[in-house]
Amino acid sequence: MEAKVMQAAAKKRKIYVIHHSHTDIGYTERQEKIEQYQVDFIRQAIAICEASRTEEHPEWEGFKWTCETFWAVEKFLEEAADDEKERFVDALRRGDIELSGTYLNMTELIDYELLSGMVARAGLFAEPLGLRVRSAMTADINGYSWGYAQALADAGVEHLLSSIHTHHGMFAIGRKQFPFYWETPGGSRILVWSGEHYMMGNDLGLNPDGMLSYSIQDETPVWGIAEDHWKTAETRIGRYLEQLDKEGYPYDFVLVNVMGLLRDNAAPNGRVMGFIREWNAKHGDVAEIEMTTLNRYFDLVKQQKVDIPVYKGDWPDWWSDGVASTAMHTQIFRNAQRTLSLVKRLDPQRETISADKVKEAEQQMLMYAEHTWGYHSSISEPWHPLVQELAARKEAYAAGASRLAHRCLDQVTRKRGDVLLRANRAFTYKVINSFDYPVEDLALMYLEEQWEADYFRNGLEVVEEATGDVVPHQQERVSRGYQIAIMAELQAGEEKRYSIRGASSQKTGSTASSTRLIGADRVHDIRDLITPTEGGNRQQIVVTENGIESAHVHIAWEQGEGIVSWIDKRTSREMIDFGQEHGAFTPVYEVTQGERGDQMTVRRIMGRNRKGMNVQRFAGRLIGVKEIAKGLLYATVELTYAVEGMTHYSLFLKVYAGLPRVDVSVRMHKTSVWEPENVYVSLPFAGEDSGQLWLEKAGAEVRPGIDQIPGTLTDFYCIQEGMALVDPRGGLALSTPDTPLIQTGPLAFGERKVHGQQSEQDRLSLYAWVMTNYWETNFKATLGGFYEFRYTLQWGEEFDTAEKAFRVNRSVNTGTVAFRSV
Repeated sequence: MEAKVMQAAAKKRKIYVIHHSHTDIGYTERQEKIEQYQVDFIRQAIAICEASRTEEHPEWEGFKWTCETFWAVEKFLEEAADDEKERFVDALRRGDIELSGTYLNMTELIDYELLSGMVARAGLFAEPLGLRVRSAMTADINGYSWGYAQALADAGVEHLLSSIHTHHGMFAIGRKQFPFYWETPGGSRILVWSGEHYMMGNDLGLNPDGMLSYSIQDETPVWGIAEDHWKTAETRIGRYLEQLDKEGYPYDFVLVNVMGLLRDNAAPNGRVMGFIREWNAKHGDVAEIEMTTLNRYFDLVKQQKVDIPVYKGDWPDWWSDGVASTAMHTQIFRNAQRTLSLVKRLDPQRETISADKVKEAEQQMLMYAEHTWGYHSSISEPWHPLVQELAARKEAYAAGASRLAHRCLDQVTRKRGDVLLRANRAFTYKVINSFDYPVEDLALMYLEEQWEADYFRNGLEVVEEATGDVVPHQQERVSRGYQIAIMAELQAGEEKRYSIRGASSQKTGSTASSTRLIGADRVHDIRDLITPTEGGNRQQIVVTENGIESAHVHIAWEQGEGIVSWIDKRTSREMIDFGQEHGAFTPVYEVTQGERGDQMTVRRIMGRNRKGMNVQRFAGRLIGVKEIAKGLLYATVELTYAVEGMTHYSLFLKVYAGLPRVDVSVRMHKTSVWEPENVYVSLPFAGEDSGQLWLEKAGAEVRPGIDQIPGTLTDFYCIQEGMALVDPRGGLALSTPDTPLIQTGPLAFGERKVHGQQSEQDRLSLYAWVMTNYWETNFKATLGGFYEFRYTLQWGEEFDTAEKAFRVNRSVNTGTVAFRSV
């Protein structure tokens, strides 16, 4: 639709424009340089707003600037002079500049406590100024945990503009440029506008200094300054408005975003407003353009007599998968986040740790969990100094968070009696349950090196000091000392003291068993006829070449196949879903080769599959079994696998004697490969008879494929501490302390299905998606290295609700607090 056609159109349209800078920390420059840019962008926006109200630049009249993230505002306020702050506040009060309730464009890594505090920051700044932050916007990311809606509502935010990016992702509801109310877990509602890509205004030609062909690819490709800018803009704007009509778009106005330069982290540009004024003079009677703010636009939407649907549920983010490209540092981040939560529970009144120290650690976490995962050329030139430098800085946020959180924990435990290394320390220990509910878990106490163990050459006993009872324990040699494990039962917030003393009786050796079917070669390849609980046999856990068995579970494996059976002995129920392709904790490796070694194109065309049509998939093959430890409390066995893409992969299964619980450690050495690849660990426990699958998301418990907004991602989810299979007969709590991505869709390449497209024939798969490097820009190119990922399975009739299972997941992931005391 060119100018002459537009003049003949009968229906007038209005295009509202949000002018902002997409905050992408580390994608286009060094992180601290981007901080400088974003601070200066606010200075520039203030100057443009002021100049637009004088004779200096009258053509900029009507200019509005939206601060996409409050992080940029915080950084500005930290270094701005008093007069700059006053000018900024004046611009806010005039409505020339507007705050967004978004702090940063985040992944779903952070927990709800950190999420809600982050979202509240903008409002806490605005309130003393007599201002309210009623709206928020995000850019690039296309999804959020359901708890994000609740955090917005609790912070007083009423509206959310989601400026999605559909590369390797997709918008919700099945259409863009569409409003809906997002009902929060608590029943509040957020008005969402599911918008276009955050540079759609540049595609349409609203910025004469920066036009591109990204969302719009037509006969006039341009990336920069068009040869005939006006003709291209008129054609594209006309066609775009016509297309809205064809799609039944119900409004006579629409919203697009525009950037001042053709880059993320772009400066404001007054010439955008200059173009808008020229356009309106030429075509305003048919298609008027107006620069606006979030509040103004959402207030307009609410005035329309168009029904706005209501949806509730999770909105999984397609772009949270970057967390698996730096798996080790994501593991460090999650441990740091867990540790800081522990500190807050141990020191709730901040009597020991100042709020500033907590905030410092939280800030490091926010910077790691922000959605940018590296420099833009991480895959195409992984040797580039900026690629290496920015990756190290990104990963340093996780390390910084870990250092700060554990320093806080050390201070708290010192306050509560932790005795540091010194000569002649007493062998007394304090064990604390930090949770507000009862916990039964291992407490781990340590003896330093051989010299402390020498005091107990003839054996030791662990005594609970309050009762004088000797407590069963298990001892293992660990790095730089000995680990003494006891099973502690602690009430909510309870603290117990234990001491280690020499054994009261001489340690005796073991003797031969007349019921255990093990040969003189020490190979146990025949299952005992008399079970551990019969015939006076006091051995509680039996390990054979083919399985491990306690009073609660029998786990069996087969050469080549891996773990093929996992029986709950209380109910005699098989817990493994035989409809799943791979055995429990079997590694699955995928790699996609590009033509002639092309590392970019092969990734760019993967779409939502995250692999190519020519993907090669390999499953691990069990090749060895080894007993590692066995005692009164637990037995540990190592299963070794051979699998492509790795030089080592083994499972350590720790089976408990007195509990229906198994701890699993996955250890691997991943080879360094440049090609796009994925690593999964199979979790085949979600069969038709296994109960309802629940996932713990930040601020919400969700059932995948049920508690979701229509049109949203169903292939994978980014979860918090774990998941649960809930059934009245007996549920399963599965904790995932290290690996947050859970794959529920099929691994095979093919048509992806969003929520609402599933059928009864679609089987739910269940894998931990532990590593990936498939993205063609800023994922880490190589996954090579050593890793250990942990999981814990607990089951029983008490897990009849998701919340009960999630409480156990949270407590087992954190563990008890145990330290040497006076």
